[in-house]
Amino acid sequence: MKFARFRRENDETILQGIITDGGIKEIKGDIFSEWEYTDSMHPVDEVTILEPLVPRHIIGIGANYVAKTDDLPSDLPNLPVFFYKPVSSVIGSGKPIKIPNKINEVKFESELAVVIGKHTRNISEEEVTDHIFGYTVANDVTAPQYFHESGYWTVGKSFDTFTPLGPYIETELDPDQVTVESYLNGDRKQASAVSLMIISMRKMIAYLSNVMTLEPGDVILTGSPIGAEMMRSGDEIVCQIAGIGKLRNSVEQA
Repeated sequence: MKFARFRRENDETILQGIITDGGIKEIKGDIFSEWEYTDSMHPVDEVTILEPLVPRHIIGIGANYVAKTDDLPSDLPNLPVFFYKPVSSVIGSGKPIKIPNKINEVKFESELAVVIGKHTRNISEEEVTDHIFGYTVANDVTAPQYFHESGYWTVGKSFDTFTPLGPYIETELDPDQVTVESYLNGDRKQASAVSLMIISMRKMIAYLSNVMTLEPGDVILTGSPIGAEMMRSGDEIVCQIAGIGKLRNSVEQA
């Protein structure tokens, strides 16, 4: 199923629904526990698609892809590089990414994002899939100009609009068969299978669960493939995963 959040034209009410061939079938309730269909159906071309959820937390992993299989390390790092992104940085597909004042370019990073679906604590890699609600596309926008010389990334990852998510949450995706892509102004820049991750999705979530309790609505960004570049005002970036959809955002100066 593809879960969506949306608004009707000239209506500020945020609705939820399931994407179908005939449009968006509206639902009510908590997507992580109990929900049901309503009697309403909405044509996709008559609504505004929003970010597919308001995350509880957003946790990313750094430098998690290699260019080819031969580059995968034989020994994994003992302590992966994780970072937080604020919920205030989230926008949906179709919304502009704002470049902060004093700089004129930022970096796009297309990623597979995992949405946690249940209370998750001290689980093994084998248990991870049962704790996942679904998957969406993320763009981990980054301003490396704000990275601290000692290696701290928080400020450069945290500006408003720096975490586009969407367009939907897909619950039936096979995460082992995913290719993460990005297109800058129509030119393909990234296209990597998840098999090129240094730390696998299941390994990173199991690791995190032994450090902190994950809850429904937490979003895990699984890393960005080789090929990420800088983008400027006037550009358009499309992050794409077949089976989920296209996350499309323009870029403009704040």
